[in-house]
Amino acid sequence: MPEGDALVLGGGGVAGIAWITGLLTGLADAGEDVTGADVLIGTSAGAAVAAQLGSGLSLAELFARQADPARQATEIPADIDLLAMSAEMSEFMTGVATTEEARRRIGAWALGAQTVPEAARRAVIESRLPVHDWPLRRLVLTAVDAQTGEPRIFDNDSGVSLVDAVAASCAVPGVWPPVTIDGHRFIDGGFRSLDNADLAGGSARVTIVSPMGYDPPFPVPVPLRAVVDQLLADGSEVTVLVPDAASMAAIGANPLDPATREPAARAGREQGRAGLPLTERCQVS
Repeated sequence: MPEGDALVLGGGGVAGIAWITGLLTGLADAGEDVTGADVLIGTSAGAAVAAQLGSGLSLAELFARQADPARQATEIPADIDLLAMSAEMSEFMTGVATTEEARRRIGAWALGAQTVPEAARRAVIESRLPVHDWPLRRLVLTAVDAQTGEPRIFDNDSGVSLVDAVAASCAVPGVWPPVTIDGHRFIDGGFRSLDNADLAGGSARVTIVSPMGYDPPFPVPVPLRAVVDQLLADGSEVTVLVPDAASMAAIGANPLDPATREPAARAGREQGRAGLPLTERCQVS
């Protein structure tokens, strides 16, 4: 029988970090705080939020770090064209026998890309995290080995720095440098799945917060709909939250733009204050 609660937080850039934080804060405002889950599963933006939730800061404090410009972490501005990225990712996935091969292609591209230095990017991740130690409860963060294409799961028992694990999960190919851990180079865990919600299998209750939603702008090998169907078939209760229209507008066309943080956080909080839907086993907001 499934046991315990899992909170799954997906990828979506700095706008996604802000929106997830706002949404979780709004849910708590509505008396439906889901952040006390037994396990936190984070991918890319969600990895940063999951680590922040384990820091001991309150949701109000975490929200202020997104919504108050004076308290925001220093970010390196980046411009990303989601449509162009979609075309590139589709090309990498064309004519390959396995998803690992596609990820190796993406990893090779990432390894050859001109980006900011790895140390400069790591400093950004350090500034995002209020605490650099792994929390007491289970935290699961995802990345992909750029050379082998194999997914890598980092958790409390991996013996890997929390900063490095979050940095690896957030290493968007072609934008940020792959992260070096134990002689391997890692890229964004979103290139396995934008949410990696299947890692919540075996949990009785699964809450998935997905900034990119059911129809992301580029192809992923593990679609969210299929994962939700499998979780339900295995007996989990599943709630999926994706941005509403106002949140989508606040996130905008470039989710890596630091200027999206305040509007995305505030839109997320407003959306969260509507509370969780209650009518279905697979609940979609």
